[in-house]
Amino acid sequence: MVQSWYMNDGIEHSQDEHLLEEIDTTTLCARTGVEIWYFHPDQILVEHENLSLTKLKHDRGYTYEDEIKIESSMENYEENLKIFFTEHLHSDDEIRLILEGSGFFDVRDCDDKWIRIHVFPGDLIILPAGIYHRFIPDKQNYIRARRFFVGEPVWTPINRPDGDKHPSRKIYIEHRYRNGKVNTEKNLTNAAS
Repeated sequence: MVQSWYMNDGIEHSQDEHLLEEIDTTTLCARTGVEIWYFHPDQILVEHENLSLTKLKHDRGYTYEDEIKIESSMENYEENLKIFFTEHLHSDDEIRLILEGSGFFDVRDCDDKWIRIHVFPGDLIILPAGIYHRFIPDKQNYIRARRFFVGEPVWTPINRPDGDKHPSRKIYIEHRYRNGKVNTEKNLTNAAS
């Protein structure tokens, strides 16, 4: 299952842990708006899909999905890692269900500090539209995931600082910070078996 922590400032070796201070998943979700779900790895393949996952996809309107595999043997691997690790946001939620391997999603919290989220098979992570984030596989250099989308995928990264002016960023900020305080109304940590 997901592990998360505040990162130290060093990013020279991006696939290192950079552990500064561990945090629990509830704190992660409250400080970022990220949602975390867990499904047993035997129940996340399309042909054996868990009923809770099917319901989640239906309730959220995820009508399109595909699969992505990132491994060191892929063409232009190092160039792709640089793109994935560039701080950016999207106009839609980013939804990943980890099938094999592991990696790091880094997200900015409400104080603009990096939190590193280590994901493993069975973890489903939902990064809200407008959140600054980046991705890097861990030292295994392998991850395979299902990606879910509402409608046809439009997957254009908007790098910082250009994202500061994007409507999705403004909506994210307004939703996260009501009346000058972090909005923590909703518990965003979920588990399904």
